[in-house]
Amino acid sequence: MDQTPKSGNNRSADNPAHIRFLSPDLRQRILEEAFICLAEFGVEVGDNQASALLLDNGAKLKADEKRLLIPADMAQAALKRVPAEFSLYDSNYRQTHHFVKGQTHFEPGSSALKIIDSISGQMRSPNTADYIYYVRLVEQLKYIDGQSTAFIPDDVAVEISDSYRLYLSLKFGTKPVITGTFGAESLAIMHDLQTIIRRDSADLRRYPLTVFTVCPVAPLKLSAPVASTIIDCARHGIPMEIVPMPMTGFISPVTITGTLAQMAAEIISGIVLVQLVNPGNPVLWGGSPTAFDIRHQTTPMGAMETMLLDCGNNEIGQSQAIPTQAYIALSDAKQLDTQAGLETGMGAVLATMSGINSISGPGMLEFENSFSLEKLLVDNEIAGMCRRLQSGVTDYGNIAVQPLLDEMERDQHLIISDHTLKYLNQEHQFPGAVIDRSPTSKWEAEDRQSLPARARALVEEIITGDEGPSLSREKQQELDRRMASEAQKFDCRLPPQ
Repeated sequence: MDQTPKSGNNRSADNPAHIRFLSPDLRQRILEEAFICLAEFGVEVGDNQASALLLDNGAKLKADEKRLLIPADMAQAALKRVPAEFSLYDSNYRQTHHFVKGQTHFEPGSSALKIIDSISGQMRSPNTADYIYYVRLVEQLKYIDGQSTAFIPDDVAVEISDSYRLYLSLKFGTKPVITGTFGAESLAIMHDLQTIIRRDSADLRRYPLTVFTVCPVAPLKLSAPVASTIIDCARHGIPMEIVPMPMTGFISPVTITGTLAQMAAEIISGIVLVQLVNPGNPVLWGGSPTAFDIRHQTTPMGAMETMLLDCGNNEIGQSQAIPTQAYIALSDAKQLDTQAGLETGMGAVLATMSGINSISGPGMLEFENSFSLEKLLVDNEIAGMCRRLQSGVTDYGNIAVQPLLDEMERDQHLIISDHTLKYLNQEHQFPGAVIDRSPTSKWEAEDRQSLPARARALVEEIITGDEGPSLSREKQQELDRRMASEAQKFDCRLPPQ
């Protein structure tokens, strides 16, 4: 039977696993309200250089002399300058990400303050060794497309903690990095570290290695560090994700539509500044909203309302032909348990079906405060299942089941039939050992090992078997020298590795 697929790569704009939450009319009204917010409420800008640039290009100073008013035509012009797609490349110049309609990518969440200890299961402060283990693990995870600066080692000086994370990611890994600065002054060394991996600044522009996260402050404020980082990143041509962090009913409207309008205004304010500095600079339309839980005064990332905010925000970004990002596919659980699985899985599926380009969240627990290597391993399997969901059902042409029924009646099975051997690996994606599909007898023989126990053993196996950094010795040493030089500025030393 000749059954040639009629469709090729199903990770395309025609992906059948697709969902929408906003009607075109509602989406347009939300966007129009965002333009009104910018034009009448305005944005507070904490950096004089950024304020001057905005004022020189059409913004007006509000009567209170605190906020800048951005006219709708100025905002719309900036949106049109954002590229509809861009790519990221690993340290070896291999394209790993293509941020374009229909393509989704999974990256770990960022900037956790704690890590779940693999042995005790308790939360604790992370250190350099933890970060190196993390990078080595990410390198081996098939469905985690990039790194992030996932947590903050506490054994380095605060002044270099942002650049130090990027340094470790580049030294011990090859995948691109979602990162950011804690202060605009760190961007110089973070740019230098990247140019060590590339040939020079021009090469880095051509083959981007990072995306920098910049977070407007709610409501509608570009703080001094945020505005300065936007300007410096844009001058270097570094892709950015604009990630507002509203909380419904606290620092944004309690309604989902109202918060979506505020988010859109905050994102657009950042995009306007980016495009004034460097027209055509790549940007992800992002977000890390939360449906604020007034009972506990917490910011639940695993709430369905939070997921609706993420997916709705994605739809608004897509309507402007801008690639998108969201903090989703993570959990508020305090350990790798049932809650962690259900919240992460639901978020990952919704993000995939919504077509969010950059899905940030795997590995994270406890309101984005904690990170777990074991959860990251499990989340890799969730990402793999989402990848299979996105590929959908392939039409091979002639279904032709009747001849197979004849073969099955003759042989009593189809396990080794030509048809099974031909299509098995195209149709079925088999998970790693952390997912238990074994018979009950095997599970019982292995002392009924739980998923967290399997994850702990597999993380240790992967890290132990990893051969270490593939980066040349010369580039490793150059990274070491540049990072040590930065540490000397603050009279501190780098931890042993």
